Amino acid sequence: MSGSIPFYQKHHRHYDRGYRSRETESAISQYQQNSSSYSSRSSKSTQGIRAATYTALDEGGISPLPKRAKPTYLAMDKENQIIGYVVPIFRGSREFESGLSDTEEARAKESAGYLARRDLFTSGVKLERTEHKSRRTVMRESAERISLSKRIHENEEYHKRLNEDSLMHTPEFVIKPRSHTVWEKQCVRLHCTITGWPEPRVVWYKNNVSIDPMAHPGKYKLESSYNVHSLEINRCDFDDTAQYRVSAMNSKGENAAYASVVVKRFKGELDEYLPTPRQLPCLEYGVTFETHIVEKFGVAFGREGETLSFGCNVIIYPSLQRFQPEIEWYRDDKLLVPSKWMQTHWSGDRATLTLTHLNKEDEGLYTLRVITKSGFETHSAYVFVRDCDGEVAGAPGAPLDVQCQEANKDYVIVTWKQPAVDGGSPILGYFVDRCEVGTTHWAQCNDTPVKFARFPVTGLVEGRSYTFRVRAVNKAGMSHPSRVSEPVAAMDPADRARKGTSAPWTGQIIVTEEEPVEGVVPGRPCDLSVIEATKNYVVLSWKPPGEKGHEGVMYYVEKCVSGTDSWQRVNTEIPVKSPRFALFDLAEGKSYCFRVRCCNSAGVGEPSEPTEATTVGDKLDIPSAPGRVVPTRNTDTSVVVSWEASRDAKELVGYYIETSVAGSNAWEPCNNKPVKGTRFICHGLTTGETYVFRVRAVNAAGISDFSQESEAIEVKAAIGGGIPHASPAPPYGITVLESVRDSMVLAWKQPTFIGGADITGYFIDYREVIGGVPGKWHEANIKSISERAYRVSDLKENMLYQFQVRAANMAGVGIPSQPSEVFRCEEWTIAVPGPPHDLQIQEVRKDALVLLWKPPVYQGRDAVNGYYVDIKETDADFEMWRGVNEKATDKKYMKIKDLKEGESYVFRVRAQNKAGVGKASETTEPVKAVTKPGTSEIVVEVDDDGVISLNFQCSELTPDSKFIWSKNYEEMSDSDRMTLETKGNKSKAIFKTPSEEDLGIYSCVVTHTDGVSASYTITEEGLKDLLKISHEHKFPIIPLKSELAVELLEKGRVRFWLHAEKMSANGKVEYVFNDNMISQGEKYKMNFDKNTGIIEMFMETLSKDDEGTFTFQLQDGKATNQSSLVLIGDVFKQLQKESEFQRKEWHRKQGPHFVEYLSYEVTPECCVRLKCKVGNMKKDSVALWYKDGREIKVNEKLDFSEGVLTLEIAQISKKDAGVYEVVVKDDRGKDTSTLNLTDQGFKDLMNQVFSVIANSSTPLKIQSTEEGIRLYTFVSYYNDELHVTWHHKDAAIAFTDRIKSGVVGEQLWLQISEPTEKDKGKYAIEFFDGKGGLRRTVELAGQAFDDAFAEFQRLKSAAIAERNRARVAGGLPDVVTIQEGKALNLTCNISGDPVPEVTWLKNEREMVSDDHYILKFESGKFASFTITSVNTSDSGKYSILVKNKYGTESGDFTLKATENMGDYGVISYLADADGNVTLGPATPLSTSRSAKPPSRSTPVPVTQAPTTSAPVTPVLPTSAVTTATPTPAPVTPVPPTPALATPSPPTPALVTPSPPTPALGTPSPPTPALATPSPPTPALATPSPPTPALVTPSPPTPAIATPSPPTSALSETFGDLADSVPAPEATSAAEPEPEESTAAPEQ
Repeated sequence: MSGSIPFYQKHHRHYDRGYRSRETESAISQYQQNSSSYSSRSSKSTQGIRAATYTALDEGGISPLPKRAKPTYLAMDKENQIIGYVVPIFRGSREFESGLSDTEEARAKESAGYLARRDLFTSGVKLERTEHKSRRTVMRESAERISLSKRIHENEEYHKRLNEDSLMHTPEFVIKPRSHTVWEKQCVRLHCTITGWPEPRVVWYKNNVSIDPMAHPGKYKLESSYNVHSLEINRCDFDDTAQYRVSAMNSKGENAAYASVVVKRFKGELDEYLPTPRQLPCLEYGVTFETHIVEKFGVAFGREGETLSFGCNVIIYPSLQRFQPEIEWYRDDKLLVPSKWMQTHWSGDRATLTLTHLNKEDEGLYTLRVITKSGFETHSAYVFVRDCDGEVAGAPGAPLDVQCQEANKDYVIVTWKQPAVDGGSPILGYFVDRCEVGTTHWAQCNDTPVKFARFPVTGLVEGRSYTFRVRAVNKAGMSHPSRVSEPVAAMDPADRARKGTSAPWTGQIIVTEEEPVEGVVPGRPCDLSVIEATKNYVVLSWKPPGEKGHEGVMYYVEKCVSGTDSWQRVNTEIPVKSPRFALFDLAEGKSYCFRVRCCNSAGVGEPSEPTEATTVGDKLDIPSAPGRVVPTRNTDTSVVVSWEASRDAKELVGYYIETSVAGSNAWEPCNNKPVKGTRFICHGLTTGETYVFRVRAVNAAGISDFSQESEAIEVKAAIGGGIPHASPAPPYGITVLESVRDSMVLAWKQPTFIGGADITGYFIDYREVIGGVPGKWHEANIKSISERAYRVSDLKENMLYQFQVRAANMAGVGIPSQPSEVFRCEEWTIAVPGPPHDLQIQEVRKDALVLLWKPPVYQGRDAVNGYYVDIKETDADFEMWRGVNEKATDKKYMKIKDLKEGESYVFRVRAQNKAGVGKASETTEPVKAVTKPGTSEIVVEVDDDGVISLNFQCSELTPDSKFIWSKNYEEMSDSDRMTLETKGNKSKAIFKTPSEEDLGIYSCVVTHTDGVSASYTITEEGLKDLLKISHEHKFPIIPLKSELAVELLEKGRVRFWLHAEKMSANGKVEYVFNDNMISQGEKYKMNFDKNTGIIEMFMETLSKDDEGTFTFQLQDGKATNQSSLVLIGDVFKQLQKESEFQRKEWHRKQGPHFVEYLSYEVTPECCVRLKCKVGNMKKDSVALWYKDGREIKVNEKLDFSEGVLTLEIAQISKKDAGVYEVVVKDDRGKDTSTLNLTDQGFKDLMNQVFSVIANSSTPLKIQSTEEGIRLYTFVSYYNDELHVTWHHKDAAIAFTDRIKSGVVGEQLWLQISEPTEKDKGKYAIEFFDGKGGLRRTVELAGQAFDDAFAEFQRLKSAAIAERNRARVAGGLPDVVTIQEGKALNLTCNISGDPVPEVTWLKNEREMVSDDHYILKFESGKFASFTITSVNTSDSGKYSILVKNKYGTESGDFTLKATENMGDYGVISYLADADGNVTLGPATPLSTSRSAKPPSRSTPVPVTQAPTTSAPVTPVLPTSAVTTATPTPAPVTPVPPTPALATPSPPTPALVTPSPPTPALGTPSPPTPALATPSPPTPALATPSPPTPALVTPSPPTPAIATPSPPTSALSETFGDLADSVPAPEATSAAEPEPEESTAAPEQ
């Protein structure tokens, strides 16, 4: 059960088994016994009441109930049925509420709800009584409990409606304790009345320390009775002056009230009873104490979490028992106060300090101070605290020094310092955790890590106290949490001051109570400002209004993007109570303005004045890397590290120093707590080991980059001072500038190596030289001097001296220079001046440099009035010195020009006075005349505010570099005339009030570089120009990127706009029309975007009254400008007309409309494509095409996805000319586009077509024909309207019968018949396209002509031979089947010139004409073959052979003789000139096959029919040559039809020779016969093999008197003939038996 005890009982000092009284324990045990049976029953049927015994009963501390009727909260009707519950309402004021964590609160709410229901709906717990009860009473009470449980069980739906929150509530103070002021020795009683459910636990506190009456018997008395609680303080004394707090807590939360007690003394004035500081015992005068600190503590090292103790023994003489010294401990010069982290102890002779739980905050310099009457003694040593091992390898160290600042009602700023150890990877950020005082639950405050070491925590509960801690995170994981901060209360700072610590000396507490004023809306907050801005958040601060209303005000914060007026409330749900607010989730880089409104129950007040525009971003930059790091030896285990501070570092926290064994690159922190100085002693190093060091700077924004690594240093005791290369090298070139009787002025040159840091000064030593023997060295100066010249005083006249000089820097004093020459100290009496000294060279360029010097110390008899500069090449002899200036200059600098690039020079200077020219100075070091790459010059600038400045940039800047500005080569600093600014690698000298006093040469030198310097001369004329520019900038005209202009927008709106180049947030614009101010309204809409500088004014339409002049007048501070636009006359009318057009266009585009109107294009295939682009179409939109007002049906399906409609016109001609129109429409409206393709429009179209045709033409080619030579070209498409011209030798050709041109398909040709030599030359065809046309050429000459002519001759001869050769013009059938006894006659046409010879063959043997075979050849054209009476011996293969001198040709057919079927006459086959077979006059009937090419071999059956005089021409092929041709399908003869009643008139036999046809012949109306042979016709009644088709007779047809062209369906033409003729029994053994045919009706 202890695991469920609330935290406020767990941590109570008396919490144990004896915490409850026996009476309470008895009651609880009885309740548990009684409720166990109830829980077992109710848990099965309801979830409304939890039956488990919960330890909230223990928490509540159930008190014995008196003997009285228990109130019932059941509401019943007349029939005693439960219909509801009566819920008591608890009222009271609420202050300083405090809840539990979510888990604890849920458990407490559940338990308390159960407890409440138990008290409401059960008969209560029977308390343990000493008297005995009768059995009857016990049974009755048990029955009552069972009855009540049954009721609840039967009505559990009502239980679910029970609102636990209406019964449970946090403690509330009905009557608060009142503050008292009493006299000493009086008693005071503080009392209050508290309500709450569950019953709250009440604790009293004095100055936040709980009051324990047992610890002060008789002093305090606590009472609690019927919700009235009191604290009685007996016999008050001055120490009872304090703030007292009474805290009431239950499972719903915590509430507290405060009261102050002030105890006065009977001494009248306040000053008389102030507590006096502790006084030490007053000893006799004259006693002096000597204090000695022995056995001192040394440098200590510890690790986080460990305990460290150290101290010293203290010996005080004389030793007096009554006297004890004051022992004070300090850390980093701050006095330490004992706490849970630190304890001090003084045993009388030893002072000890114990750090109980080390943390990095404990690192620092610890000092023990022992104070006596005679003074004090101190001892100090450093304590280092290392990070403990992380939970995750590679995790960073824990942050440190977590502090709370600016705490308010619901807000506090938490700050910390970054750790020195990042774990090997950069720290990604930090998480801030908070914990309510008195709990152990830590809640994370930020969802994402913050990099800034400062974070505003919001959402605190007013009146509660919190502690905070911080954790660092990197990619490896999370660090240990930091040490928790000191507790901080979330309350108004004014309340904290009023209720906090005592007033000085007295502990008085001023208590004020404000009477509420009803119904007053709070005023405006004031002094709103942005006190902190980072890229993660912005913190606002303001002061409450003077008019607060009747209660404490709360605040709403609003923001808007800079330049707009769109205000957005940030905290829309809950107003804040504190006059501080942190805004998160702002867009980095954007500018915002903020304002605040106050609110209370009376309403929301007016907003405050907005802040200035604030750009979201880190205002605090990460510091720059520290400068040069110089280590120096200290002890065998420590090194002193010095460095140069980070430049321009803001809010610097300190520095971290790291060390590494040289060459290992394994870095370890030297300190885990930032140090603020620039010098630190690194302890714990290994003697004899070599280390390097580096330093980083730290502020809240982050940790800087590392400095450059120091030089390596070996760790050993510093004997001999300094380390190699850290201190400067020795100076050299010691000379005497002046000598008097007792002093000499020395000068020397700077060391060639300055060491690890800048030289801070020089030390001079001197010694006497007597008889050539040097004496002992003596110091000439105690303090270092910065100049390289010094007067050594207190010398002896006429004595010889030697001097040596040492340079010093922060690393130490370097070794001395070599002893100088021996100089005699004597009075110089020469008249001329001494030598100038300290020669310096600057601004070295390829042809010039600047030489500087200092005047001689010894002036001579008269003052120096000028200088001469000498120059010579470095390698030249001494005699080569030559003067640079012929006339002495009074300046101490000179620009030497006309140098040779790349040459090395040395210089010297001589001074002169009236007596003459003195001794020359020491020569300079050699310098080469070159301009180094990257050399820059000083640039003069005038900014927007008219400020004139000189700017210099250095690209070779080092961390130690500094910019030194000079005027006339004399160093200057900030003065009344100029201000110097340096940022990064740029430096600026700013003139404050430029005038003639500022004329001169301005130079800038960058130290720690290779002589980077430059100068700029301001002349009188140049100054005037600069002042003119400055005046223009100080009193500027606002620059305009564009003047006032007008443009039309969608819907015909008119936009006047102007673009200013730059305007501030205070800029304003006035709008003027015809000298009258206009303002925002229905007609005019203005907009001014201050960010972009665009100023706009909009008008919906333009009317006649709007004609005139529009002006925009701009003002931004002192800067003004204006721009006007004149809209009158034709300009205004045109704009008005265009505006109206645009308005109509907008309305047009609301429905389907044309985005691109109808146009045409010609495709490469010469198709004309009419196209247009439409928009705003939908599914039911339609598009209709029209030509000359008549709709054109377009087959293609309209697809509006791409919005393009097209109409293609193939093979365009004149008939396609016309007016084309497209209409798109739907329920929203329609739009029309028209294209005129008539007259000129059609000509332009055709010219484009011609151009495409011309471009598609192929190059002219030469072709020989039998008639001559043909030139031709092909085009992709030919149009009859195309105009072409043929040229011969660049002249148009006149066409004759010999030279012709023409077109065949897509071929354009020029035919030259019977070409001659005159026809040679260049030929061209020119296409006309309305523009330049296109010409194709070919050269018909030389070899090309010869080859073409030879080919023409060959083709001509071949044509003649082909035309005159013998040939069989008419065809013969492949197979003829005929009955025996029948006569057969075949006739074919013969052609050839000369007339060919004709020979007939049977079975390859020549035949001779006789009575049986009659062979005839008539008129040289017709050859006939006749068998008078066919018998079986006539079967065989027959051929006709025709021959003349040009060639031979043959024709074949096969004859099959069958048994005689009766005498039906003869059928004659006559072949006409075209090869068609004609049925001759009636002869004995025979069966034959229609004429086919002679090479056919497949037998074809012939249908027999009675002969008539009417010949019929079947469809036959055109040739009968011996070449192979397709084999025709067999034709099935028509069998006799039994349905025929009477014989029909005799008709000629039907012959159906034809090519294969897949279709089945069906009856059809008669059709006219075709004049020429034709390809197979689908309607032909010839079946496809292998199944013969049934030939169906067609309706009767009249007899044809004369031969006519064949019909497309022979079966239809001769159907009647087939009906009257009986069919043969079979056609061929290879063919299937035919089906029966239906007879046709009689005629």
